Amino acid sequence: MSKNGEILEYYVKWLLICREFDKLERVFVGIDWFASPDVCSYNIMINSYRVRNDMESAWKVFDEMRERRVRPNEVTFSTLITGLCASLKLKEAFRLKKDMTRVYNVEPTFYVYGSLIKGFCEINELNLAFKLKDEMLDKNIEVDSAIYTTLIRGLFKVGRKDEVVVVLEEMKRIGCLPNTATYNALISGNCAEKRFDLALEVLNEMEGKTCKPDVISYNVLIKAYFNDGKIREATDLFEDMPRRGCKPDVVSYRIVVQGLLSGMKLKEVAFILDEMVFKGYTPHLLTVNKFMNLLCEEGNLELLFEVVNVLAKGNYIDSNSWTLAVSAISSNYKLLNFHDVFNALTKPYAVTP
Repeated sequence: MSKNGEILEYYVKWLLICREFDKLERVFVGIDWFASPDVCSYNIMINSYRVRNDMESAWKVFDEMRERRVRPNEVTFSTLITGLCASLKLKEAFRLKKDMTRVYNVEPTFYVYGSLIKGFCEINELNLAFKLKDEMLDKNIEVDSAIYTTLIRGLFKVGRKDEVVVVLEEMKRIGCLPNTATYNALISGNCAEKRFDLALEVLNEMEGKTCKPDVISYNVLIKAYFNDGKIREATDLFEDMPRRGCKPDVVSYRIVVQGLLSGMKLKEVAFILDEMVFKGYTPHLLTVNKFMNLLCEEGNLELLFEVVNVLAKGNYIDSNSWTLAVSAISSNYKLLNFHDVFNALTKPYAVTP
């Protein structure tokens, strides 16, 4: 490659990284002034269209490559197939996978297989996905835990849960260790089937392995418990997270607040909100407004008063919530002066306007 070509390649890569797509297109249109475009230049341009989900333009670049007799390589096909699969154009992607071998003598890479398997699982074509996985094994292309995790999620999605154990046995046989994402897929799938004992068993099994459960592992099971009305199990697991070595995140707290609210455990909601604010986590605004509406409907002004003060500490209250609180308290306590109501609500905390 010439010096100009090297500089140009570096520049267009930088433009792609910075998402300067308009500049990238202008450079590509005038590329012949600087250097002859090679496969790398075309691949960058194809990838820029893939990132923007504009596969029609990506195909036009591919057509131009062939017209200029620039031979596509494995990166070209991986990029095109990944984009087609992301757009769920699986027939076109599968056809291109065949053409790359038959017409261009380029062997499919791990990324080609991975994109196709994920795409076929998305459209519930599990048999084709498994055939591709078997083809990878036949060609001695490594099938990693991500591929198997995708297949496991797909099996649960179409109700073929009994086949999951076969996949796990195959992973063990070929020496592919499940990772945290694999276990999370098992937890999520068992929760969807309301097999909560199995989901908890998977969570407990993870703690004895090198890949520890992450916050997603707990959040999935806690949310599933709440959705099934198992409030005690959900809150017990949430409270047990620190002892198990996993710190709840803002999503954990939001799940618990929403779950307790759905179960009308209003005092418990207020307690969790207080803990959220203390830890600097932002409650979901719609959930807060729903909670305050319920307190007003029940006439629980004492708890409403506490909640407003808690939210004011973190400045996590909007104008609608203020209006609701002021209206509820003024109508019950006959505080006709707005400033008196505002001062009553915000003592001893001041809120930034």
